[in-house]
Order: sequence, then C-alpha cells, then structure tokens
Amino acid sequence: MNDLADKYDCSVKTLQRHFESYKPASKIIPASPYPVALTFDGTFFGRQYGLLIYRTEGKNIYWQEIESENLAVIEQGLRHLISLGWRFSSITIDGRKGTVSLVKRLFPDVPIQLCIFHQKAIIRRYLTAQPKTKCGKEIRTLVFFMMHIDEEVFLQCLSGIKNDYGDFLKERNEQGQFMHRKLRSALRSLTTNAPLLYTYKNHPKLKIPSTTNSCDGSFAHWKAKVKIHRGLKQIRKQKMIQFLLANS
Repeated sequence: MNDLADKYDCSVKTLQRHFESYKPASKIIPASPYPVALTFDGTFFGRQYGLLIYRTEGKNIYWQEIESENLAVIEQGLRHLISLGWRFSSITIDGRKGTVSLVKRLFPDVPIQLCIFHQKAIIRRYLTAQPKTKCGKEIRTLVFFMMHIDEEVFLQCLSGIKNDYGDFLKERNEQGQFMHRKLRSALRSLTTNAPLLYTYKNHPKLKIPSTTNSCDGSFAHWKAKVKIHRGLKQIRKQKMIQFLLANS
C-alpha cells in the first residue's frame, strides 16, 4: 500500500478510502448467441471464503461466493446461467461426487468431460507418486499416458490390468478385509469415470476442454495477487478478488 501511495502521490488513507468505495461490477454477462463449451470449478481463499467460477472462451461468465462447494450451490449457479439464456455445447467438470448426475439431469443432451488432471490427482491420492506394487506401477503408467492414447486403447489396458492382477486384488487379510483396497479403489475410479475421460476426443469438432485448467490457472493468478497483499481485512480482500474477477 505504501508503494502505491508513493506512486500516485497520495496518502495511504486516501487509497484506502478509494478502495472502500469500490463497488464490484455486475456479474450479469450477456449470453452467447451460440452454444459454448463451459468449464466450472471452485477454490477457496481461506476457510470461509470461496468462489465457484464458470468460464468459457477464456473469460468468466458468472461466479458465486461460497462457503462450501456442494451440489446445491452448483445447481443454483447452473440454473442461473440457464435463466440468462446460456446454452452449452459441452461441460467440463472436476469430478466432484454427484456432479455428473446433476449435470446430466440439467443438460441431458450435452457431452460431459471429466477433467483429466483431476482424475490423475485422484489416482495419485490412492497410489502415491511412487507406488510400490507392480500393479500400482502399471496403473500409474496407464494414467500417465492417458492423454496420449485413445479410449479404446485405454480400456484395453485397464481390462488387462484387472485380468493380470485379478487374484492379487482379491487377497484378504485374517479379518477378511481386502488387502489392497487403495489399488481396488483406483481401478474402480478409472472404470467408473472412463466414459467421461475421452469425450473431448470423441467429439473433436466441439473443441471440448479436456481439463479445468482455464479455471485452475486463474485461481493461481488471483491467489498470487492476493498473497502479495497479506494482512488485508477480509472485506478488502474480497473486494480485491471481485475486481480481479470482473477484469479476467
């Protein structure tokens, strides 16, 4: 703040008054005349203040201030966009539980793409970055090359892993519990999400984003800006974020 005061030859208090008087721009963006590829994702600036961002063609078309990223909030946002006249050629999501069913209910004819990076993150949580078992290493390799192969090859490789390690994955301990639950969970995740991982390749003309990187990249940029100004009061931090949103 002192640097800005020197730059504009005014006092810190004057800058603060200007900042306090800032009114966020309207969040109503005119709907596109044609269907667009929608991407949405959420992020948090601390525990109590988060944003759910809806982006298309490199710009924010709507955002919600949220305390938690739940299905009710997501549905509210999507219905708001519908009410404004937005139409979508595809929707790319982060894979949050229940989101697929919600999007299918609201947009039954719109192709859905699950963010590939989010899928990779799910598998990494199950296996760690360096799995110790041979089965885990093969799953990790398949996920690593996921974007470089087509759906048919992916499904063949996934089926091969299941067949090759079927007996291994069925092993139980003395209490009757499966011994390799995280490996089983990783394979279950890939099997369940497989129909949504290659939508962008199956519909090349729609130019569907394969990831939510458009949102994630913006989040990183905004957070870096906010981090520079540590110590801001919450209300000032929110105004700063709103300004960045309106100009992104």
